[in-house]
Amino acid sequence: MNRLPALLCVLITTAFAFGQPIPTAEAPANGNTPAAARSGKVVVPPEKLRAITIPKTEISITIDGRLDEEAWSTAAVFKDFYQTSPGDNTAPSRPTEAYVMYDEKHLYIGFKCWDEPDKIRASMAKRDAVFGEDNVRVWLDTYNDQRRAYILGFNPYGIQQDGIYTEGRGADFSVDIVMESKGIIEPWGWSVEVKIPFKSLRYTAGPGKMWGFNVARNIDRFNDEFNMWLPDDRNVSGFLIKHGKITGLDEIKYERTLELIPSITVSQTGRRTRSIPRFILNNPATNPNGDILDPGRFVNFGLKQDIGLNLKYTISPNITLDAAINPDFAEIEADAPVVTANQRFPIFFQEKRPFFLEGNEIFQTVMSIWDSRSIIDPDFAAKVTGKVGKNSFGLLVASDSAPGNFEEDDRNDPSVRPRIDEFLDRNALVAVARVKRDFGAESNVGMFASYRDFAEQKNLVLSVDTRIKLSPTLTTQFQAVGTYGRRCFFDPGFEPLVDPVQAQRNRDICGTGTYNIFGNQTIDQLNRNSTTFNEYRSAGGFGYVANINYYTDKQGFGFDAVGRTRDFRADAGFTRRTNTNSLNAFHRQATANRPQATMIRFSWAQFGGLDHDWSGRTQLARYGQNVVLTFQKSFYVNAEVMVAQEKLYEEEFGLKRTPTRPTGTFFGDPTRSVFRQLYHVNASQNVNKYFNYFGFVRFQNNAFDYFGRRGGLLDPGPGKQLDAELFLEYKPIGAMRISASYRKSRMVRNDNRVRSFDSDIVSLRSTYQFSRFVFTRMRIDYDSTRSSYAGQLLFGWNPSPGTAFYVGYNDNFNYRGYSPYTGQFEPGFERNSRTFFIRASYLFRKSF
Repeated sequence: MNRLPALLCVLITTAFAFGQPIPTAEAPANGNTPAAARSGKVVVPPEKLRAITIPKTEISITIDGRLDEEAWSTAAVFKDFYQTSPGDNTAPSRPTEAYVMYDEKHLYIGFKCWDEPDKIRASMAKRDAVFGEDNVRVWLDTYNDQRRAYILGFNPYGIQQDGIYTEGRGADFSVDIVMESKGIIEPWGWSVEVKIPFKSLRYTAGPGKMWGFNVARNIDRFNDEFNMWLPDDRNVSGFLIKHGKITGLDEIKYERTLELIPSITVSQTGRRTRSIPRFILNNPATNPNGDILDPGRFVNFGLKQDIGLNLKYTISPNITLDAAINPDFAEIEADAPVVTANQRFPIFFQEKRPFFLEGNEIFQTVMSIWDSRSIIDPDFAAKVTGKVGKNSFGLLVASDSAPGNFEEDDRNDPSVRPRIDEFLDRNALVAVARVKRDFGAESNVGMFASYRDFAEQKNLVLSVDTRIKLSPTLTTQFQAVGTYGRRCFFDPGFEPLVDPVQAQRNRDICGTGTYNIFGNQTIDQLNRNSTTFNEYRSAGGFGYVANINYYTDKQGFGFDAVGRTRDFRADAGFTRRTNTNSLNAFHRQATANRPQATMIRFSWAQFGGLDHDWSGRTQLARYGQNVVLTFQKSFYVNAEVMVAQEKLYEEEFGLKRTPTRPTGTFFGDPTRSVFRQLYHVNASQNVNKYFNYFGFVRFQNNAFDYFGRRGGLLDPGPGKQLDAELFLEYKPIGAMRISASYRKSRMVRNDNRVRSFDSDIVSLRSTYQFSRFVFTRMRIDYDSTRSSYAGQLLFGWNPSPGTAFYVGYNDNFNYRGYSPYTGQFEPGFERNSRTFFIRASYLFRKSF
């Protein structure tokens, strides 16, 4: 642990100063902005504390980036911004003004940002990728509840980044909103015009209604400077509560809107398949010596087409119906490769599918009992979401065809087919309901329910939760979850059933492997537990989370407790681990920001925790310290050290020893314990408008090798683990981005000095934007653990959400890898699969 202070000294002494630029002559005066302020405590002008009336215009506006129409002279003006970062409500480096007006169908927002044109950082970026350069942002709290707001951002070319900001959870930029924007760089700086149809928003309507509102500007080269219309008191937790209000939107012409998005994907695929059926290879009668090996063969399949339809209907401005029939969920952009070696628990992947993204924040709770990616391939899905008064609600139903879609090997295997006939081509029914009521300034209480039904597997989840803001600096959350399931549960102490009828029924249901689909068991169980030891039964489970957090600018602390019983199952959610309780605490101290200093901010935190199972046995005890350093030129460093005592029990990985079964899952001692030390450093910087990077190095001494084996059994043991990553991005011109990343993960065991795993993942990616809406992208990924390469070449046209056209080619092959069927080494190139596809969709929008 004594390495950390020396490392910090090196980082601090090698940092360099960066001066503030001189304001331009063209810029207007900053007005009431406290240029000489030294503290975040400022007196806000009374006119900013009152609700700002937004004027209505009858003049047609052309969205070209220039605010030169006469109507803009009548718009409400938002000026005299405050620098909230790195400064603490001080004068901004450059002036900014925002303008807002509306007509019956649209909200218009304009920005003027004074700056030197040659120093502006902007590129022809893709949608939702503009916050790493100069940009402006607006928050629209359309329910005025200080809990949820649209966040809309634009770079100097008017390229959009849009999402939903939820208090306590942050921003989700996976949501896309139909709107029009254009930006232009001028000799005096840059400007943006935005036209937002009211029918693209969910909002409260009526005379005298108010919306929460704030606008901001981000100047990347000045240490990622952030300027907002209203100041930010860092000693008050929360974000939306500090925003202003707008009113006067009394003459919005409400329109019921029907959106239809038909889509079609035409693809042709070739892939490597078996040349000898699996049941022949595995049958002792047909392959007694096991010397018949399957070399495999590559098969080109015929054209395949998928036709789908998405529907959206706005029942009212604040209630929306969404439906999808055979939705086209083809992944245009696949999940990035991740390190899977030595991963004991499941890996979470973000949702990318548009149908599930709309209103998804309503269903979220502190515990992850809802994960839309648990629905893999729905034939049909529908949902209603909205907010009436202080009550938010959501209801979703879906029919998922994935669980009953067995592979050809299973369908054609005579030994397997009789056991899967009951489940073959059957769908899983999923239903989710959520209700939440606001109370107080920023508090709420809610209920959640989900039900999943697939053949013999039933799962019901019921939950209550609350978030209470006790004071401006103190917030607490609580959630209790009850689950009930009739399903196959793995029992580490399972003994053969005596009743032959019950035993056969248990084998028929649990022996198919069907119930490993979304069973929320740990990876250990899913990979290692024979279904012979799964017991079909009914069981209830319980989960909970409680936390309290104190936040100010210079210090903070928090406590949280979370746990799940052994039989806790949330099949429509995401669960990393069951039979565990975790108690955690942290304390943070920080210096005030010093924008002119070499080191702008120093933050130091201490944290600790204890995990134990429901029998009281310790699983993990840990203590660590962390420092975060902010330097000039957007240079950030984070360093952490931690020590931990970790214990493993063989029943967490498989069968445990019993009087009638002396051999369990582990070779040797059924309990393992190590004293682990962790050292971690990461750094990132936007060096200039062309180049940025991120990297980390993590070393763990006595980290567990979870998957080591000896004598045919698991033999977890300690070793030295190294993880590192480097990401580089280069933008040679505004329309092109090139990025490369390298991820390393390696472990060497202490007992035998054997390298348990050595993983290298390399990704190369290049994107060229012919225009704001037309692009081409190339991507290549390499994974050393599989000796596999995956590539994609994609051409796309995406002028607005819902309307798109793609032509793409995906390829996957091994080089000097191993056959997936025989395990034999293959010295050259062997293609695994390839796909050519064309995908098109179009948004039809009709208002009534």
